[in-house]
Amino acid sequence: MRAGLIIYGSLDTLSGGYLYDRMLVRALAADGWDVEVFSLPWRDYAQHLGDNFSRAWLERLRRAAVDVMIQDELNHPSLVWVNRRLAGRTPYRTVSLVHHLRSSEDHPRALRALYRAVERQYLASVDAILANSQTTLASVNALLASPKPSLVAYPAGDHLPAPPPANRVESGPLRVLFVGNLIPRKGLHTLLDGLARVEPSHWQLTVIGRQDVDPGYTNQVRARIAALGAKAQVHLLGRVADDALSTAYASHDLLAVPSYEGYGIVYLEAMRSGLPVLASTAGAAHEIVTDGVDGFLTPPGDAAAIAGVIVRLAADPAYLARLRAAALARYARQPTWAQSMATVSRWLAEMVNPQ
Repeated sequence: MRAGLIIYGSLDTLSGGYLYDRMLVRALAADGWDVEVFSLPWRDYAQHLGDNFSRAWLERLRRAAVDVMIQDELNHPSLVWVNRRLAGRTPYRTVSLVHHLRSSEDHPRALRALYRAVERQYLASVDAILANSQTTLASVNALLASPKPSLVAYPAGDHLPAPPPANRVESGPLRVLFVGNLIPRKGLHTLLDGLARVEPSHWQLTVIGRQDVDPGYTNQVRARIAALGAKAQVHLLGRVADDALSTAYASHDLLAVPSYEGYGIVYLEAMRSGLPVLASTAGAAHEIVTDGVDGFLTPPGDAAAIAGVIVRLAADPAYLARLRAAALARYARQPTWAQSMATVSRWLAEMVNPQ
């Protein structure tokens, strides 16, 4: 069987969505699928919409020798009308792999309405939906006139090297970890505002993630750290190797990434090391984190709520220890990448060769 995967840029791009894509390609290849990656260059949204008028792009997809074409939903602007032009002209099925919808993010009202309209048309043009969470699937179905065949296959957290033994100091400031590319959606600015409300001696923050994705936002973060007088407590490390990331999870007290996530692989990575999680009530983090049990869910943009969590944990080591145990237990209930992607492979095979 043959599968295609449509993405922007490189499959090695550092993000949870691309990690999911890589794991899927790896699993399909292990199951005997021939997988071809169809890549388009990164550009702005308007230019991606222009791909729909590219004859070369249209013909490339029309001639694709695949049984199923998996389309990362991130590529929806380059496919929204191409899919309609190809309807009935290709033998393969089309599956949209949805990590999260652009229209679910926080955008100005007019822009969000545009994204919603384009995504609605795009999702109506595919045969089936592969979603990374029930929350993501619900957001997809909310845009469709009627549900399409679908599968939810959860991400996992076992792709990193095995975590080292926990190396946490039981006294001193609360060691907070942020892991994510420095872009507004990840909410580092909100986390900084929350920490600024707490006595400086009670916390330290380590930030791991690419700083070149949105240089303007990175500069804003640096300026905010300086304005808050927090240079001594905040350490911006940039991207680190996988083994260093595993070590970071094992040596901190709390992962705090108050972002909108279609699921949140980073939360599972942290829980694998017994690290409680501070996440947002927006998105699908609630499918991983149970508020007050193995982590915390705070409203989007609520710096005061974040400050309250930090103050509570800094003052109650026994509670923090219970959270750590619960985080480990939550991780143990998660399927592995191999298990989750095997489910996808079987689903796709049944789509190609229905019994």
